[in-house]
Amino acid sequence: MPSVLFVCVHNAGRSQMAAGWLTHLAGDRIEVRSAGSAPAETINPVAVEAMREVGIDIAAARPKVLTTDAVQASDVVITMGCGDACPIFPGKRYEDWKLDDPAGQGIEAVRPIRDEIRARVEKLIKELA
Repeated sequence: MPSVLFVCVHNAGRSQMAAGWLTHLAGDRIEVRSAGSAPAETINPVAVEAMREVGIDIAAARPKVLTTDAVQASDVVITMGCGDACPIFPGKRYEDWKLDDPAGQGIEAVRPIRDEIRARVEKLIKELA
């Protein structure tokens, strides 16, 4: 089973929404992880609200610190604005998704980010199938 790690700075918005989408759309066909280079205390409540609007509950998710072990255990590592914080290992597939940061944004600004993440996750699922 392929495994995917989503990484952003705070692991409170983009990476949590991506993990929520991948879990929802791929079920148990893909192992899903997320982490942050400088994790926040809590998940972004607007990200939770945006995902809830599409029937995905990420409210129980908690920001986690990025570890070398998480990167090594993943086949695909998707970064979202965390720069060079993610360690690089040979044989891994790395992608950097340029997405606006939902931190401090209202729901109107977060919805398009959520929808862009969904489109990218759907493409990723097809590539891993």
